[in-house]
This record gives sequence, C-alpha cells and structure tokens, in this order.
Amino acid sequence: MGKIRVGFGFDVHQLKEQHPFVLGGVNLDHHAGAFGHSDADVLLHAICDALLGAANLRDIGYHFSNKDDRWKGISSLILLQHVMKLLREKGWEVNNIDAMVCLEAPKINPHIPVMQANIAETAGIDADDISIKATTNEQLGFIGREEGIVAYAVCLIEKH
Repeated sequence: MGKIRVGFGFDVHQLKEQHPFVLGGVNLDHHAGAFGHSDADVLLHAICDALLGAANLRDIGYHFSNKDDRWKGISSLILLQHVMKLLREKGWEVNNIDAMVCLEAPKINPHIPVMQANIAETAGIDADDISIKATTNEQLGFIGREEGIVAYAVCLIEKH
C-alpha cells in the first residue's frame, strides 16, 4: 500500500431570495439560493477543501480568490476539475469522498444520484466512491431560519 491521507472540508454560504441554488452541480428549484463569488456550491467547495487539505495544497480561497474575476460566477465543477489536476500532478488519487449538507429546504435526496454523477465525471472517480447525505438543523440557528447553508466533506486520497 502507498501513502494515504485524510482531508476535511467545510463551507458555508448565505442564502438570498431569488438567487440561483446550485448544489453538487445541480440547479435546484427553491425561492432562495446560496450567494457567493462563484456559483456558491457549498457541497463542491467543501469537497475541494477536503481534497486540497489532504494533499497539503492549502485551501480553496488560496487557489480561487474571491477577488479574482476569473472565478466570478463560475461553475464549481470547474473548480473541482482544477483541484483534481493539482492532486494528480502531485501523484494523488481519490479513494472516496463523504459529504454532509445541512439545510432546512429544499429536500435534496431526489437529486443526490445526479450530484454523485456530476462529481464522479468531473473528478474522474466512480460515483460509488462518493457519499452525499443531508440533514436539517432542526429549525435552529441561521440554518434553521433558512439564512444559510453548510456543507462538510472528508476524503481519503492515496499515492502509490
């Protein structure tokens, strides 16, 4: 067996009325969406940070500054594609990704297979190696009031 590492990622975005809601590369129908410099896809941002952290490649803000207009409004699938290129340049491959999204609404369960497929295709890994789960915040705090959304991700990477 080669060298293995674990990475952890976290992201949070404010929800704004009449703003697109993108999660796992899927446009969700909802009255409010995550707001940010890119498409504000918290799931993909948490995954990118987990992967970058595991490979000791700093964090998503270092690579994709919100002060850089190249990333304004960009699909976070493109950010993930770039992160995977950085990992592979250092000899790393992804074993698995496990992610959790915390939000009150909308329900994402019906969209999880498409999210897994989007991530798998972009990252060049098997959809079966990507776990996406969701939970509510039991109507507590900013998540419970639907003012924001949070995502957490862990990953295991390996260098042969």
